[in-house]
Amino acid sequence: MHSATSTADEHLASARKGNAGSFEALVRLHQRTVHSLALRMLGTRDAADDLAQEVFLQLHLHLSSMESAAHLAFWLRRVVTHRAIDRLRSRPQVAIASIDDEPEIVDTHAATDDPLLQHRLRELIGELPASARAVMLLRYQEDLDPVEIARTLDMPINTVKSHLKRSLAALRERLSAAKRISFEEFGYE
Repeated sequence: MHSATSTADEHLASARKGNAGSFEALVRLHQRTVHSLALRMLGTRDAADDLAQEVFLQLHLHLSSMESAAHLAFWLRRVVTHRAIDRLRSRPQVAIASIDDEPEIVDTHAATDDPLLQHRLRELIGELPASARAVMLLRYQEDLDPVEIARTLDMPINTVKSHLKRSLAALRERLSAAKRISFEEFGYE
């Protein structure tokens, strides 16, 4: 029985030889990850769709340089995050995706099953600067360690750690401030 990695490597080898069906299989294999990262970075489904399409077009053009399935996955995460950061830097405001936009990609491993908290966290992450947002999503959505994030974003490891530390502190602060405000609104201390 083939492992998922060996199957992906087989599709890659076949796609590199020009097999369109194998390229389609690679796209299907990675489209959820690419689209999910794009959606969480850019905040709207339309922007995520456009970015995902652009990334897969670029993949087709660079297919011959992909060495393995692992390299392909790394390359896709890198291209999505860098292009999303570029787009975010070129526009002043970002709309936040609704929690209902794509229920199939809601993190099922979240520490809480509270959809309101998950929604609020997504909003707060959406307010982070582009680089910090990319670091947080790669860490907590893609489950990459700081070294992998640094490599993916071509960023010093200490910068990654700093983004993680500051972003987590900011999220905690904003969540606790929101909690205090909501309790005060209802007359609780």
